[in-house]
Amino acid sequence: MVLRKHELEAKLKDDLELVKSGVLRDENPLDLSEEFNELLQVCRRGDLKRTQELISAGVNINGKDRFDYTPLIIASLCGHYELVELLLESGALAERDTFQGERCIYNALNDKIRNLLLKYDYSKSTDPLQPWAAHISVLLSRDTPKTSDITLIAASKSFELHKFLLSARTPYFQKKLAEAPETETWKLPQSIPIESFQIVLRYLYLGDIPRDLVDTRSSSTEEEVLTGIDKISKQLEIDKLWEAILSGNDRRLARQRHQDEVNRAQRQIDSFFQEKVLGHKMVVDSRKVNEVKWPHDNSIFADCLLRADEEGDEEDDLDAQEESNGIPIGPAAEPRKQNGARKARKSVLYPAHKAMLIRSPYFEIMFSSQFREAQVFEHLHIIKVDCLPEVLEIILAFLYTEKAECPLDLGLDILYASDMLFLDKLKSKAAVAISTLGSGNNNVLIDRTHTHGDEDAVEVEVEPINVYDVIHAAWDLRVQRLEEFAARYLAYRLEDYIDDEEFMELIQESASRLKTREETDTIELLDDIRYYLSERFRLRFEDAGLDEMMDENGEISAEAAELLNSQPSAVNAEDKVNNPSRMANGTKDLALGTEDTKPIAAKAGVPEALASTGGVVRTLDGELVEDEFASDAINYQILLQKIDIMLEKLKLDA
Repeated sequence: MVLRKHELEAKLKDDLELVKSGVLRDENPLDLSEEFNELLQVCRRGDLKRTQELISAGVNINGKDRFDYTPLIIASLCGHYELVELLLESGALAERDTFQGERCIYNALNDKIRNLLLKYDYSKSTDPLQPWAAHISVLLSRDTPKTSDITLIAASKSFELHKFLLSARTPYFQKKLAEAPETETWKLPQSIPIESFQIVLRYLYLGDIPRDLVDTRSSSTEEEVLTGIDKISKQLEIDKLWEAILSGNDRRLARQRHQDEVNRAQRQIDSFFQEKVLGHKMVVDSRKVNEVKWPHDNSIFADCLLRADEEGDEEDDLDAQEESNGIPIGPAAEPRKQNGARKARKSVLYPAHKAMLIRSPYFEIMFSSQFREAQVFEHLHIIKVDCLPEVLEIILAFLYTEKAECPLDLGLDILYASDMLFLDKLKSKAAVAISTLGSGNNNVLIDRTHTHGDEDAVEVEVEPINVYDVIHAAWDLRVQRLEEFAARYLAYRLEDYIDDEEFMELIQESASRLKTREETDTIELLDDIRYYLSERFRLRFEDAGLDEMMDENGEISAEAAELLNSQPSAVNAEDKVNNPSRMANGTKDLALGTEDTKPIAAKAGVPEALASTGGVVRTLDGELVEDEFASDAINYQILLQKIDIMLEKLKLDA
């Protein structure tokens, strides 16, 4: 351990020198902005929802404060497992053999978090774009399904490449292919060694630069190869190639420069995607879709069209006139305007590239099979995707750039569509968005079990999602994260759902999911709800230092609840208002089992003014009680009784 410590200190010193000299980039830069400070604060609290919002807003999750604390270190130190998982999934650094990585691991509050950190290796923690870059690299040698549309021919070798990638990555090919998009072959000068072209193409396709530039069997010298690389890189205007070659054997420097190039490539392809794919989408009458004709030799280099229909029934479409010259032809076409009293249903067509679509196994199988979509016809195939246009745009953005913004209102649609296309990573991102932005975090839930002042009701929160839809999606698609989220969501709002007919049907459905249910079997959803219900009230008493109100199972006992409500000091609201001194001086602390002059609310840090002047605290059944903590104990028992009553109605033993 001592040797390990000395090695880390020596490596840290060397890295600091390289950072100061500008050779290495600081992976955890100092960040004193207000946004980053807020991120640190929500990580201390374990606020999943706000953390997700700040990450989506672009706050650097790998920054550090003046004490060298990163969000990941704080979240792991405070024991917020789900938050640590969210940060790691979002690209937080946890690599071993780095100062911050080791510090994070050794400061983890428990082994569960420590083991999670250790699972995130180089590819997961430091390079979230690695799967995307790996796919592009494989395209250089992949021949099934065929996605290449241009061949570079050398004296002894040919390279099957992709016009859209060459156009996006190099200013030279962008100009040349814009002038002649129909080009299918390109002859390379024989004066340059073939190894030079191989290295340049490997770099353009985001592959690693080999240490040995020249194979032992090659007839070219290393100097000739380097000279050829210099000529090609100048012609194609890819000056960063030399930096990658000069990285040498420095692992961290080579990795940073590779990451820089991957990030640059992502921006280039994203720009191409926004301008060419989204910029040339077409909105047409759904009844006229099959009349759209796109040639293969188009300026976008698209080789198929994806179709997504807007909401509505096809039967409600207008019987529009069949006018052939009203159909868009080619990239520059404008959507056709409809005449008539009613608006016809619309379809949106997106020009796409098979090379990026095959990141989805769904499309990969489609284009590799004997299906019609895999055959070559005069015009581009139109492939219908069963989702909304907004959802398809998010899917395409993910396939092209690895970026995926999942709005809460489209979360379930993205979840189902990504499951259909076998996009597990996007499916996981949608589940994360639903479980964080959907008010699933304990810290942001509104507690409706208490009413203060003279009002008898509290303002009801507008639910951001339909939790019934979420639980059905979790069951249909086997997403454990959403099952847990939905159970927690329901438990923290159980008083709003327990009397709903739909809630009873949900419990009945959960019970019927076991094909051969025995009398001793439990109901999984109900078990989870009971667990989180116990957690909901238990956390309030733990935070207040009233642990003795809970039994050995961590639940609030019925006896404690009954005794709390039966205290002389909790008689009625009139007594509380007219004789506040009685509350302040005559309360027996049953939770701690001792005679005490302070009420429970005062022990828990609740302002004495609330507990002793006019504050009215009622339970779910309308009874007046001493304070919020007495109300919690009773409400917990009331909700458990409601669950039992519901089970009796459903004739279920659980």
